[in-house]
Formats: sequence, C-alpha cells, structure tokens
Amino acid sequence: MMKKVKTLQKRLLACLGISLLTFVFSTNAVGAEYASVSKDGINIRSGPDANAEVYWEVFKDFPLKVLQRKKEWAKVEDFEGDTGWIYAPLLNAKKTVIIKVKKANIRVGPGDNYEIVASALYGVVFNPGKTDGDWVEISHADGTKGWVHKSLIWP
Repeated sequence: MMKKVKTLQKRLLACLGISLLTFVFSTNAVGAEYASVSKDGINIRSGPDANAEVYWEVFKDFPLKVLQRKKEWAKVEDFEGDTGWIYAPLLNAKKTVIIKVKKANIRVGPGDNYEIVASALYGVVFNPGKTDGDWVEISHADGTKGWVHKSLIWP
C-alpha cells in the first residue's frame, strides 16, 4: 500500500511539473510584456548598470517591450527594434501606443469610409481605447481622439 502511495505521489508531482512548465512557456510565447516610461528624460543604456553607456533617451508614456529582467533592470525593445536597458522602477503598466508610420490618418469611426479628423506623425504616443476588428480607438493628451488601423501603431 505504501509503495502505491509513493508511486501516485511521484506521478502527481511529474504531472504538476509538466503543467507548470507548459504554462510558463506558453505564457512567455503568447503574452509579451509591454510597459511605458513613467517620466521624461529617462536613459536607455547599453547594459543593466547606471554607469553603462547611454544609447538614447525616452519620454513619459513611451511604450517599450520588456524582453528580459535582471534584478532591478529591464532589457527593452522600442517600436524601431532598438534594444537597451532601463532601470525597471521607471516603467509602469500604463498601456500606450506609438505611431509607426510617417503619417497616420485618425478617423471618426473604425473604418476607411469614416471622415478623417486629424493626422498623427511618426513617433507620437497615444492612449489606446476600445477596438473594433482591426481598428483601435486612440486619444492624445491634447484632446485629439479617433480611430486608426492597428497596422499604423505599435504595439
């Protein structure tokens, strides 16, 4: 009887281990982590160290994809595919998007047949709202609101 219990325990632990590994790997593959910068003038560096070379500077609400974490640092990628390190406490969970094309038309509704209310240029950050198919409602701090096709923004 004792041998059956130990065998059952080993099988259960093996199943739990496999389930946990499957969850971890599927979560990393499916759900990338995105964050935004919490204030202006933040440095993106060559390594996870305050003395590492500064690659470039980002501004408040700039969206970044988190690729890796190392202690209090995060390796990030921007919408142009550039990578570097940022001090992780300077990131927040606020969802933002950035215009990734030279010029994006912002429309009254979700579709090409809606009137254009404004245009946004490359590198301008917006707050995303609801979605309708391939369209995303966006808003800017200056009051501009409307819809853009998801192919025009990142992430």
